[in-house]
Amino acid sequence: MPPRRRDRRKPATSTDPVQSDRPDQADGSKPHLGFTPSRVVFLFVLFLSSISLLIIYLPSGTSPVPPATVLSVYERGLVTPDISYKDILAENERVSENRSHRHFLNPVLAYVTPWNSKGYDMAKVFNSKFTHISPVWYQLKSEGNKLILQGQHDVDLGWISELRKGGNLLVVPRILLEAIPAEVLVKKKQLSKAIDLIIRECQEMGFDGIVLESWLSWAAYGVLNDPELRMMALNFIKQLGETMHSVNSGPNPSQHLQLILVISPVRSEKLSGYDFGPEDLKQLADSVDGFSLMTYDFSSPQKPGPNAPLEWIKYSLGVLLGDKGAEHAHMIFLGINFYGNDFVIAEGFGGGPIIGREFISLLEKHKPALLWEKRSSEHYFSYMHDNVKHAVFFPTLMSISARLDEARAWGTGLSIWEIGQGLDYFFDLL
Repeated sequence: MPPRRRDRRKPATSTDPVQSDRPDQADGSKPHLGFTPSRVVFLFVLFLSSISLLIIYLPSGTSPVPPATVLSVYERGLVTPDISYKDILAENERVSENRSHRHFLNPVLAYVTPWNSKGYDMAKVFNSKFTHISPVWYQLKSEGNKLILQGQHDVDLGWISELRKGGNLLVVPRILLEAIPAEVLVKKKQLSKAIDLIIRECQEMGFDGIVLESWLSWAAYGVLNDPELRMMALNFIKQLGETMHSVNSGPNPSQHLQLILVISPVRSEKLSGYDFGPEDLKQLADSVDGFSLMTYDFSSPQKPGPNAPLEWIKYSLGVLLGDKGAEHAHMIFLGINFYGNDFVIAEGFGGGPIIGREFISLLEKHKPALLWEKRSSEHYFSYMHDNVKHAVFFPTLMSISARLDEARAWGTGLSIWEIGQGLDYFFDLL
């Protein structure tokens, strides 16, 4: 049906029978429409009313043009070796509005610490970027002849509930094993007690499993250099993992409880007794769901330098896995740091870790030139304070991107220590 056409309104002519509803003046002339005082007042009031409505309905100080969409750091051209302190200051808080899109598709384990509350917020905001969240809450300790699990005061069930509303990630708190090895590994009753404490806590709190950190503690106690004690340590992990696999996760009944083991990277050309090597990986692969590889803290105040040189990361993966795409590569959560270091470069040395807000403060104060160190694939800068030279190594979009590419090439996941310590736009990379 064709649209109806509206008749155009014809202008009045002298022949149109237009009549006025006003009476003619006595002299035959039409009435004069002048601006009387009352008419002026009426028009003024009408003008003020119009202005008032404009003020009410137009937001103060804003443009009627909607703000531009914030693109990802890739689309903004920020992932490059050539960056300036001005770029970081201007862009670090601007995060892509598409926070659900994942650029890194392999598993991502994110650590959160109770002493850095920002991590709790980041876990909620970027929920979809992670597959596992590990709040650092628990310690398994010896108390006389008993074993106790401490850390319940840090548990935040409300926060966990909010996390699960936003996605399907697994909550796997870290448990630091501080108990005397002779109590846990040698005495069978204590070994069973340790496993029971862990399983019961997972069931009561509704966790999906745990991250166990024990390797460094065992190294400090000399366990790993003793062949018999080392075998007992591996058997403990096996028994713990097998028991956890026999128990369903409360929030995910179709899945068993997961066990992820924290392991140390190789720091020398030859494997030492305390190193976690390829044979250990093979022995535990069937009992453990993943290995959180701590490929960070390469340097120290006594030996200043990059946080985690890329060549060292490649070497550590090579020793552990052999070749890229190896059988157990998918079980590795490659460690990357979201913190940095501010080292003193002088006799006696000094300095230590810094987090995002401290890094930003240094940039604002010193306005340094950032340099890209190709071999380590890290940015750094130097500054003077009280006539003492400092060197700052802190992650950048480019350095993190290079490590994500390495993880993809090997087929590994990621573990991030820790998500409250970095800059907001780091999450665009994940």
